[in-house]
Order: sequence, then structure tokens, then C-alpha cells
Amino acid sequence: MDDITALILDDHHAFRRGFARLDDARDEAEIRAVWEALALHLDIHAEAEEAILYPYLVRHGDDGPAETDDAIGDHNHIRDAIAEAKQHVLGTDEWWAAVWRARKENSEHLAEEEDGALADFRRHAGVELRAELGSRWLTFYGQHPNGKGLMFRDKDPQKYIQAHR
Repeated sequence: MDDITALILDDHHAFRRGFARLDDARDEAEIRAVWEALALHLDIHAEAEEAILYPYLVRHGDDGPAETDDAIGDHNHIRDAIAEAKQHVLGTDEWWAAVWRARKENSEHLAEEEDGALADFRRHAGVELRAELGSRWLTFYGQHPNGKGLMFRDKDPQKYIQAHR
């Protein structure tokens, strides 16, 4: 069984490792390789959560709508920082500032999601639902290699919640 919450935690671990690898990168080619893969993974992950987990999070748990509102807002901040980094020359102070903002926003999001939304979802969603969503998660990643077909755009949290209640 591939529990969606475990798969999400696997991604979270990959993000932490990715930012650590960025700390260790020493030349432009290495920085570019690490950052481009990490930024793409962050974007795909946000889209996957918004397509698969959050429609259920809104309806399951003690505070699903508030957790969803916060999570989508976090994704918007992460997406915005990634987009900002793309506006600057790799390795410049401005680029690093945008990457640092993406890292900070992501770190805060991971902690909030792991301690709040995911824990709440695990308490209220049965193992069957979590396994079904895990299967959908894996399929989503397979259907969108390298983000193919995805639009990495901010979403209005309140409109999202209303659409998925």
C-alpha cells in the first residue's frame, strides 16, 4: 500500500536534501543542475497536492478548510519565489535571495503540513482512502514527467476551498 501521506513525506525529505545539495554546490553547472531539478519538483509536488490531497483534506479532519487555505497560500509563496529566481541570473545576489525565500517558505510549509494537515488527515481518513490517493499520486507523477502538461500558477485559496467542499 502506498499511503499518500508517506509519499508526500518522501517528497518533503527530497526537498530538504535538495536544498542541502544546493548548499554544497560549488560551480555554476552544479548549482544549475541541483536548482532546476529541485524547483521543478517543488512545482510538481504543489500541483499534485492540490489535485489529489487537498480536495479530501478540505472535507476530512478537524480543520480541513483552514489547513487547505494555509497550504495553498504557502504553495503560492513558494511558486512566486521560484518564478522570481527565474527572473535573475543564476548565482547573483538577487537569484540567491529568491532561492532563499523559496527555501524559507518551503521549510515553513513542510513543518506546518507535517504537524498539522497530514497528521489531521491521517487521523480522519481511512487507510483505504489514503491508499487510493497514494495510487493516484504515483499516477499523477507518471502522467506529468518533468511537469509536462502542468500550469504552475497561483491559486486563490478561498475559491479553491469553495470548489472542493
